[in-house]
Amino acid sequence: MAMAYERKDPYWRRAKQEGYRSRAAYKLIEIQKRFRVFHRGQRVVDLGCAPGGWLQVISSEIGLTGKVVGVDRLRIEPLPVAQVVFIQGDVVDPSVHGRIRAVMDRLVDVVTSDMAPDLSGVSFQDHHRSCELARQAFSISGELLAPGGVLLVKVFEGEELAALQRELVGLFKQVRRVIPRASRKASSEVYLLARGRRPVVEGGPRK
Repeated sequence: MAMAYERKDPYWRRAKQEGYRSRAAYKLIEIQKRFRVFHRGQRVVDLGCAPGGWLQVISSEIGLTGKVVGVDRLRIEPLPVAQVVFIQGDVVDPSVHGRIRAVMDRLVDVVTSDMAPDLSGVSFQDHHRSCELARQAFSISGELLAPGGVLLVKVFEGEELAALQRELVGLFKQVRRVIPRASRKASSEVYLLARGRRPVVEGGPRK
C-alpha cells in the first residue's frame, strides 16, 4: 500500500522526472524560496542526508565556492558535485563531529536536519524519538555553527514541541515553525527554523 501511495504522490512523480533523489527535496526548495536559508559560498552540514535529495538542493544554492557535508548512518550513492562531502556515521558519535570539523575550514553557516525515527505507529513514541533527534541536531549546531548561523530541524508535532521551540529561542534571535506544502497531508512533521545563532560568551550566559 505504501508503494502504491507513493506512486500516486505528485511530488514523488515530479522528483523522478526532475532527477531529485527524494520528494523531500521539494520541501527544502519551498523553504529556500520563502526564507532564503542558503547563499553562495556557505558552509553547510546536512544531518540525516540519505538518500541525498537535500544535498542536491543545498549544493545548487551554495554554488562551487560553498561546501556541504552530509551525514547519515546509511550509505548514499555519491553525488557528482565537487562541493558535496559524505560522511557515513551516527550523529551521536563524537568522532563524526571531528570528521566534519576536519572537512570544514571554519565554523559553518547552516545546519539542517531532516532526521526522522523509524516509525512505530505510536504517535507519542514517534514524537518523543523525533525530539531526541532534534536535540542531537541542537547539540551539533552548538559545536559547529558560527554566530549568526541558521538551524533548520524537523520534528513531529506533540507535547514537547513547545519546549523545543523555547530551547531554541534562548539560542537564536528568531525561531519559527514551518510546514511546507510538500509535506504529506497525513504527516505530523514540522520544521523549526532558527536564525541568528547567539554568540557564546566564555564563562557567561549566551547573549
